[in-house]
Amino acid sequence: MIKSALYLSVCTLLFSSFLPTNEASLELGAAIPKADTRLTDISGKEISLNAAKSSAGLLVIFVANQCPYMLRNEQRLQNICETAHNNRVGVVMINSNEASRNAGESLAAMKEYAAKRNISWYYLVDRNAEIADAFDANHTPECFLFDKNGKLVYKGAIDDSPGNAEAVKSKLLHNAINEMLAGKTVVVATSSALGCNIKRKM
Repeated sequence: MIKSALYLSVCTLLFSSFLPTNEASLELGAAIPKADTRLTDISGKEISLNAAKSSAGLLVIFVANQCPYMLRNEQRLQNICETAHNNRVGVVMINSNEASRNAGESLAAMKEYAAKRNISWYYLVDRNAEIADAFDANHTPECFLFDKNGKLVYKGAIDDSPGNAEAVKSKLLHNAINEMLAGKTVVVATSSALGCNIKRKM
């Protein structure tokens, strides 16, 4: 328990806190990066982001099996993915923790993680963090929402209280999905993702 709390504190100190941001890595309106690159799904199939996109858009979330912030956001993540999936938005979770493939982030561990949580959407291995680099994604969880034309309309956190579900005041990603589906401009289109860093190989 102490070890977990210490790890979470280190994550909080080292990585960005939740604040609205205009720091553009992948610009709003950008097309899906590496859209035709094929990645291995936990099913064994090779899937591209273009192939995963559905008629209403695509939600890409960079995740990890072991990050304490993933555990704190687990039910929220499940709910938002189900909402997207049920509204014809393709859903892809991507594991880019290449430096931890032998320590809980392997394909086998990903399969186990998905099976325990009844995940029915794609969960892809990002070898050498190629896709994370293209997105300039750095945290888990970190979200990118693309519209039906494959253009980025939201990037950042699930909501405004990643560390405490009871303190959520703005369901940022949920609102973005609803606004996108209604054909409206997403009001809050960027936020900073608070979480553990993606563990790239040095």
